[in-house]
Amino acid sequence: MIDTIVIGAGQAGLSVGYYLKQLKQEFLILDKGKEVGESWINRYDSLVLFTPRMYDALPGLPLEGDAHGFPNKNEIVSYLKQYANEFNLPIQLQTEVIKVQHQDGIFYIETLQGILQSKNLIIATGAFQTPRIPAFSQKLSSDINQLHSSQYKNPVQLKEGNVLVVGGGNSGAQIAVELSKEKETYLAISKKLSYLPLVFFDKSMYWWLDQFGILKASTNSFLGKVIQKKGDPIFGFELKDAIKRKEVFLKPRVMKGIYNEITFKDSTTLKVDNIIWATGFDLKYPWLELRKVFNEEGEIVHQRGITNVKGLYFIGLPWQYRRGSAILQGVGFDAKYIVEHLKTIS
Repeated sequence: MIDTIVIGAGQAGLSVGYYLKQLKQEFLILDKGKEVGESWINRYDSLVLFTPRMYDALPGLPLEGDAHGFPNKNEIVSYLKQYANEFNLPIQLQTEVIKVQHQDGIFYIETLQGILQSKNLIIATGAFQTPRIPAFSQKLSSDINQLHSSQYKNPVQLKEGNVLVVGGGNSGAQIAVELSKEKETYLAISKKLSYLPLVFFDKSMYWWLDQFGILKASTNSFLGKVIQKKGDPIFGFELKDAIKRKEVFLKPRVMKGIYNEITFKDSTTLKVDNIIWATGFDLKYPWLELRKVFNEEGEIVHQRGITNVKGLYFIGLPWQYRRGSAILQGVGFDAKYIVEHLKTIS
């Protein structure tokens, strides 16, 4: 019997591990990957974070380099490996969880390597697990090369012809700008784009947002609700400049597709050769056989990651407590809160 099992060895699971280590209880972090940081390794090659290093560190270990500078994905991978080693976190890799059940106060975690038991369970699989792609994509011509942004690595993956990037978030923006250097590139968005500089008066924009309390706005606060409704801006002006230079062509929301032709909200159409679906992710837990933690819409019922099942916690959810809950910038705050609560029931 293990005191606590954590599912997921990404930034959320590692942050929880840091605080669990201080409790001096037996715990184990499971991950289906072959190495720590694998989800970052699998992201596109040119990825550069729009959060500066001063806001990308996990609890207890600074991220070396210019505090106001922006790390690339390889730097984050190295940092996560360093973090796991620095605190000697107990991580069991290549262990995929296929079923979780709860009976008589005990969690039974079935993996391909056997069944584990624990008193507490923290699900730290994060918000970026199941790609969200429109159902009609399956009916498009097999001649169209379709990739979700989580599958995209670099322009070499694309076939000849144009490319449509669907989704106006920061990932879609970065990918569209990169592809526009080689291909006729279209970007489909569902609402008007807004931009913020990466740096303002020699300091990162995140530093300024922090000074004005925006990073600390909680999920249910007035400011937090406004930010959630408005959505994230595009950080940096590379996309804005590419649109001005007619290197990226904007299109409205994608409505449907037939064969190799996409129809947009304004009823215009476009024949496409490649599609990058930068359309985000769905939160799905088919292996979690505890229906009482979900509401009728299938959403997790929780208060700052604490569920109505004693000993069951989530971490790394979008807006779990505040804007940065699903990313490096804020996951440490949630990890500390959850482990503090776990102490009260142990």
